[in-house]
Formats: sequence, C-alpha cells, structure tokens
Amino acid sequence: MDLHLVDIIISLLTLTAMEIVLGIDNIVFLSIVVGKLPKEQQASGRTIGLLAALGFRIGLLFTVSWLASLTNGLFQVGNFTVTGRDLIMLGGGLFLIAKSTSEIHHKMEEGETDLDTGSSPSFFNVIVQVIILDIIFSVDSIITAVGLSGNLMVMVLAVIISLVIMLIFSGKVSDFINEHPTMKILALSFLIMIGVMLFADGLHFHIPKGYIYFSMAFSLLVEFINMRVRKANQSP
Repeated sequence: MDLHLVDIIISLLTLTAMEIVLGIDNIVFLSIVVGKLPKEQQASGRTIGLLAALGFRIGLLFTVSWLASLTNGLFQVGNFTVTGRDLIMLGGGLFLIAKSTSEIHHKMEEGETDLDTGSSPSFFNVIVQVIILDIIFSVDSIITAVGLSGNLMVMVLAVIISLVIMLIFSGKVSDFINEHPTMKILALSFLIMIGVMLFADGLHFHIPKGYIYFSMAFSLLVEFINMRVRKANQSP
C-alpha cells in the first residue's frame, strides 16, 4: 500500500477519534438541555444540535486563516495578552459553569417531580443554547485538528464521521442520563469541571485534558457500581 495513503488513513483515524473524545462534553450538555423538551421533540432537538455542530466545524475548517488569527493578541491587561480564543474560552467556561450550577440548584431546591410538572423551555431556546456551546467546542476542537493535520479533506472527513457516530449514539446517551437522576447530577458536575477547564484555558492556565477525562471515567465507574449495588438491594 502507498505510504502516503497509509499516512492519510492513520491521520483520519486519529482525528476522528480525537473529535469523538472532544465531542463527549458536547453530547453531555446536549443530553441535559434537550432532555427538558417534550419527549416528541427531543430527537429532532438532538439532530438539529449535532447538525449545527457539524456546520460550524466544517465552516471553521474553511476559514483556517481567520481561525489562526484567534491566537493573535487583541489587547493587553498588564503582562497578560488577551486573544480572541481566550475570550471565547472565558465566555464559554462561565456559561457552562452558570448553566450547570443553575440546573443543579433547581434540582436540589425544587426536586425532580416539580421540574417535570413545570413549563418546558421553548424549542428555540434549547437550540440557541446548544448552538452557543457548539461554537465554543467547535473552536477548541478545530484548532486542535488544524494543529494535528494540514490536510483539509482529511479534517472535514474526520469531523463528518465523528458527528455521524455521535448522532447515532446521542439518543441512547441522552435517554440513559435522563432516566437516572444521580447520573444527571454527575453529568452536570462534569460540565462544571469542563467549564472550569475552559475558563482556566482562557487565562492561559493549561489543565491537561487527560486528567479531566480520567476523573470523568473514574466517577462514572463508581456511579455504575453504585447503580448495581442499589439494584441488588432492591431485588427481593
């Protein structure tokens, strides 16, 4: 096999895997927000949200020169140089922290039953929230993709494949999170942690994502064990 073709295939597989991993937080947020819609609107909400993410990411790939300019300094605060990317990360981090904290507060103060009987948010409002996060996560993932590969078509293919895979599994992930209240709180806690990571990144304080993903995986493992123990205790 041609070595150039092998390099392209390896690059495609690597980028696709990276896009899927970076898209996990997007799926979690999508599941939480879309889960507040009426049942019959949730599937279309997830589809529109992920298609919006696909559109933003492909669009950003075709504006690589503008994307590169996001890392240029806009102004200085003392010795700190603020870039366009910094502003996006700071704003996105604050949005995630505020939104997730608000959701946890509602669940603790009002309870799951009260929330379910309350008025549902409008479909438009939910889609706007999803699009805001799509923009933030798209900028971060595409900047990473551009750094890993210079082949535009490979990057576009990786984005399309990863979004199709996420679209296939988003329904199952969303149903699982919404059917288990403790898992929902854990997912919201993950989003707060991701928001803190984005905000720190905007301040040029880099937290390795491996630490974040390891802590998420460990917390999920503990919660799965708790679910099994609760199920065993409820069995006659």
